[in-house]
Amino acid sequence: MNDRIRPALPAVRGERLRDKVAFVTGIGAGIGRGIAELFAQQGARVVGCDIDAAAAAATVAEAATRGAAIDSLQPVDLTDPADVARYVEFGIARHGRIDVLVNAAAFGVFEPLATMSYERGWRRTLVGELDVVFLACQAAWPHLIANGGGAILNFASANAYVALESSPAIAHCAGKGGVLAMTRQIAAEGAAHGIRANTISPALVETAATRGPLDQLPGFRDQVMRKLMLKRLGQPADIAWAALYLCSDEASWVTASDFRIDGGATAW
Repeated sequence: MNDRIRPALPAVRGERLRDKVAFVTGIGAGIGRGIAELFAQQGARVVGCDIDAAAAAATVAEAATRGAAIDSLQPVDLTDPADVARYVEFGIARHGRIDVLVNAAAFGVFEPLATMSYERGWRRTLVGELDVVFLACQAAWPHLIANGGGAILNFASANAYVALESSPAIAHCAGKGGVLAMTRQIAAEGAAHGIRANTISPALVETAATRGPLDQLPGFRDQVMRKLMLKRLGQPADIAWAALYLCSDEASWVTASDFRIDGGATAW
């Protein structure tokens, strides 16, 4: 299959998250946007945020054209504890509780070991991939406990398991490996409170952020495609359907698990 051809994925309204309050970060684009839109279509009361105010507003407007409502606070800097607290308080003021927390927002710097700046590369990536998850989980934690439990979904990556030769991703690999380990511990600490915590590890998903490297780095697209058993790039919807299962009551016995939604990329 040509990687430009997409199978049609249904996006009909449903009730798999009926009346659940789902906080979703990074709704302005990519995976976060796909999850926010699908969750709203499946009956959730979605509370989103993004540092890009215009992008978040566009997601809210697009959802409204489909009859789905999304509350959103923007801009929110998820690396700032005060801003994270403001976001959580915004959602609690509107809906009174948290049932689901999806930490889709992240950012990283892709440079090789030899040339990566410690401050602007390494530390910035770890803040953008680890701190944003920790801070949101910590802010939501007392509300999840007060709610009698809930679901947390974090995002690792295929790069937490395998290297990709032409991708200078040393900080990204470290950050996403950290998300895997951190989420297992969150699951252990949350179990007594009815809090489940899981991860999804996607292979490369085609978004605004990944189109640049795919189109500009010589040979990168071909190398990505060689790793995939299913010969197309991932789409935000591919990840959103898995997220829907993990955040629904259908997954009530699933915690401390990682789902590799990767077209078979990490199997060989």
